[in-house]
Amino acid sequence: MSSQPLISAKNVFKTVATGHALSADGRGEKNAAAELSILHDINLAIKPGESVAIVGASGSGKTTLLGLLAGLDAASAGTIMLCGSELNTLDEDGRAALRKQHVGFVFQSFLLVPTFTALENVMLALSVNGRGDTDTARDWLTRVGLAERMHHTPRQLSGGEQQRVALARAFAGNPSILFADEPTGNLDSKTGSQIIDLLFALNADAATTLVLVTHDEKLAARCERQLRIDSGRLVDAS
Repeated sequence: MSSQPLISAKNVFKTVATGHALSADGRGEKNAAAELSILHDINLAIKPGESVAIVGASGSGKTTLLGLLAGLDAASAGTIMLCGSELNTLDEDGRAALRKQHVGFVFQSFLLVPTFTALENVMLALSVNGRGDTDTARDWLTRVGLAERMHHTPRQLSGGEQQRVALARAFAGNPSILFADEPTGNLDSKTGSQIIDLLFALNADAATTLVLVTHDEKLAARCERQLRIDSGRLVDAS
């Protein structure tokens, strides 16, 4: 494993405008926008091939942190490096190009195109990334156990099957990093356990760096490290 981090954050802050600030007499000032601080002085490094869980209570900032590390959003201050590129020097198009080249995603809500078959959903992702072909899509759907279901649309698939499509879609592009946001959040316990077993098996085979957000301590424990967020601060990086 390389000693150089694949992802790093240095003194990262994220704030959002919430409206008008209050003056001393409690009246809103017209030109003074109030800000809500979501993340405070985040510092971390993730090496190639590591599996890392971002954990914390609801509203602690863990999904916001994942979004910043993946280049889905921009930090308000600080520096984030992703695959050798400094994200705060890139515009939205630049960050999108970097994601296409290096990053795969698995989301809680699957985010499949509802009118496309499983095969078409994977092929769409490959075409956007300029990688692979129909055979690649078929191979990955077979690897996730959907050889007999690849011509079904999402409404014809169970939640677990839809997440298997999402896994195939993510890994088919051969990403350097896979970001997963509550990948079992919409699944029952048994199905969720099966999906996690599959996720870690595929990740081990592909030697992909895995960064996942979860409130499930058992899932987090399967990762090599846990980054614990509390009220927007990184309080544990064991």
